[in-house]
Amino acid sequence: MRNELQSIFAIAFRDFVKFLRDKNRIIATFVFPIIFIGILGSSFQSGLGPSLGYDFRLFVFIGVIAQTLFQSTAAGIISLTEDREQDFSQEIFVSPISRYSIIVGKILGESLVALSQIVGIVLFGLIIGVPFALGGLLSMFPFFLICCFFGGAFGIIVVSNLGSGRGAREVFPFLIFPQFFLAGVFNPVKNLPPVLDILTYIAPMRYAVDMLRSVYYVGSPEYDNVVRMPLWMNLLIIAVYGTLFLIVGTFLFVRKEQNR
Repeated sequence: MRNELQSIFAIAFRDFVKFLRDKNRIIATFVFPIIFIGILGSSFQSGLGPSLGYDFRLFVFIGVIAQTLFQSTAAGIISLTEDREQDFSQEIFVSPISRYSIIVGKILGESLVALSQIVGIVLFGLIIGVPFALGGLLSMFPFFLICCFFGGAFGIIVVSNLGSGRGAREVFPFLIFPQFFLAGVFNPVKNLPPVLDILTYIAPMRYAVDMLRSVYYVGSPEYDNVVRMPLWMNLLIIAVYGTLFLIVGTFLFVRKEQNR
């Protein structure tokens, strides 16, 4: 057990250090919040705020936090394909540790990266005057970790079906960007046409976004306007999907390594 834990933390620390050395990725961390919260959130708040019955900037702010945690962790798992091409993962997978420990280490490392990005989003929210409660965000930390785990599990199932780092970088955006709209990150997803409504239930990110909103808005008058499903239902779906993604994705990825 001690050897497994040491391996998990070593892999996680490596990924976090890689992020700190990647200036382009750090800059991109602040670009999306500026676009989504600063521009879209503020503009819609001016035009639709009174009719919606809730502060649209706060609505987008919580959505962007969930989206960042989910997407950043999932996207970071793409580095597994790059490691495979550089034969780094081959060295890891012949080591005497559990394959699941390797995957958990990758998810933990990318979770640390995602959580560090949330600090920048919160600071930006303070600068532009988003009316959020800092204590409320801090109390949501366990649910932040759940978002990261879910995003990492989604990344594993996607990467396990892609053969190269180039293919992953080309395909992954097509799987992630539509979920911004289907998950309701910066747009309400109630009263949609039947086809789009069905697609929202298929998008995994939707449950991460709705979960965080159900936690933050609990007990508030705006709850029924911004939350689609109760917290327990979101947690149940995330647990089922996340476990399935993790087990199947790890199995497929390890099998590819054995067949190389």
